[in-house]
Amino acid sequence: MENTSTKSPVMLYTEQTPNPESLKFVTNRMLYKGTADFREADMAQEWSPMGTALFELPYVKGVYICNNFVTITKEFNYAWEDIMLKLKDFIKKYVESEREILKEGFAEAMEALEEERGASYQYTGEEAELVKKIKDLIDTYVKPAVEMDGGNIEFKKFDQGKVVVVLQGSCSGCPSSTVTLKAGIEGMLKRMVPEVTEVVAEMG
Repeated sequence: MENTSTKSPVMLYTEQTPNPESLKFVTNRMLYKGTADFREADMAQEWSPMGTALFELPYVKGVYICNNFVTITKEFNYAWEDIMLKLKDFIKKYVESEREILKEGFAEAMEALEEERGASYQYTGEEAELVKKIKDLIDTYVKPAVEMDGGNIEFKKFDQGKVVVVLQGSCSGCPSSTVTLKAGIEGMLKRMVPEVTEVVAEMG
């Protein structure tokens, strides 16, 4: 642990996301190496002290923590100009206080959940090869772009030509994400993996 006196101050700026209801709050600190998507306060209460604190604010509807940023999805009846500075201040103070952001064991718990969800899809032979190729393409080309927009995309399953992905963070419920998905991701996967016939998204 570094001595606080040598630490640079916490800097924070906001970035738009394609979803007008979500805003990305970027810090100069690594908050969490990985992705943590909280749609409701219950799950945040179990795993994220920072998420829980944010959900206590009346205008916070969703919290997504990844690397050095937090994407906040607001309640529909609030305007960003009324809450953005309050949120900026809140997140800055929280990070400065060095309080816990995510509890130990969160990544493992999420992995176990994924395993559980994915266990029913066992791929063999050629299909296993295809799935690996699809996952690699998503991780290499799609994920970084989606993360820049304050969201996340995860491969869920491949079934008879259909690729199912899960959208999280700002991408969830965002009108432009479905367009991106159809035009960009589906086009690319069809070109690279001719076996793919369509890509559909589930909101994470």
